[in-house]
Amino acid sequence: MKKVLLLLFSFIIGIALFVWIAKIVGLDEIKKAFLVFTGWHGLVILGLTFLMALVGTWKWREILKGGGTNVPFMSLLNPYLAGFSIMFLAPILLWGGEVFRSYILKERNGVPWSKGMASVVIDRILEWTANLAVIFFGGLFFLLIIGFPPVKLGIIFGGVFLILLLGVSFFYFKCVKRESFVSLFIKNGQNKPFEIEKEIFGFFKVRKKAMWKALFLSFLRAGVMYTRAWFLILFLGKTITALPVLSVLGFSYLAVMIPIPTALGSHEAIQTFAFGALGLGASAATAFTMIIRGAELILSLFGIIILFRLGVILIKNILFKKINKLAEDNESGN
Repeated sequence: MKKVLLLLFSFIIGIALFVWIAKIVGLDEIKKAFLVFTGWHGLVILGLTFLMALVGTWKWREILKGGGTNVPFMSLLNPYLAGFSIMFLAPILLWGGEVFRSYILKERNGVPWSKGMASVVIDRILEWTANLAVIFFGGLFFLLIIGFPPVKLGIIFGGVFLILLLGVSFFYFKCVKRESFVSLFIKNGQNKPFEIEKEIFGFFKVRKKAMWKALFLSFLRAGVMYTRAWFLILFLGKTITALPVLSVLGFSYLAVMIPIPTALGSHEAIQTFAFGALGLGASAATAFTMIIRGAELILSLFGIIILFRLGVILIKNILFKKINKLAEDNESGN
């Protein structure tokens, strides 16, 4: 119940932010900028969005292979899209998408829980690593050329970046030292978290090719997002060079890290400031965020359909298992 209330509360905050930005910019200006996005422009943005999912699935497969598990690409694509829809539409359910992905691996592909869960944790850590690099260099350029953001935005998004940076840095420090970070939270009685941690430590080794390949794919996925952002800004009729696009993408990553469904409002708030400071226009910022959200919403809708299908299959399997077990118990009793 608490998670549902938090989800609703975060969604209300997002709507309030969005309405506030819409009033400042003006709906007519937003509509004019948004109408630029038609025809083949939309197909390009949607195609790059799906390419992000394909690269993400490829990365997950390489992580599993690095852990000694070989799962076909198409068997991973469906749970990846389903997990994406959970993260995109209900980010307040922390690790909900990752838990679902590892559960599907266990039920449909026979991958042990510790290996499956370790793979999605590694996936998230590598993604955060790439995102932090983009945020750092994009933010550095922005500060050097434009200056500091308003105090409130700076506190909110700077705080989010700092928390993530400290978390990822702590993780890598523990990996290098081979010191358990699970033991800080769990003392005894639960072996599964320690098994997952062991799998993670086994993957993060300097000489392990799979780690470097997965890290490369994380940056490749970021590169696809960078290309999508650049194309979209050009489609909106704005002229922009490479470094400002990096700043725009970095701000997008920061907005997504705040647990508001579809980053509604938070993305508009920070991009309105960024676009204005870069001379691109506030109305273009709102159109930019709405188009990005629309493309990712289409992707998440595919994920929801897959989520429903997989859920039905899993329920059927569980029921069949229980029926078979009852039948076996009755036969053994007779």
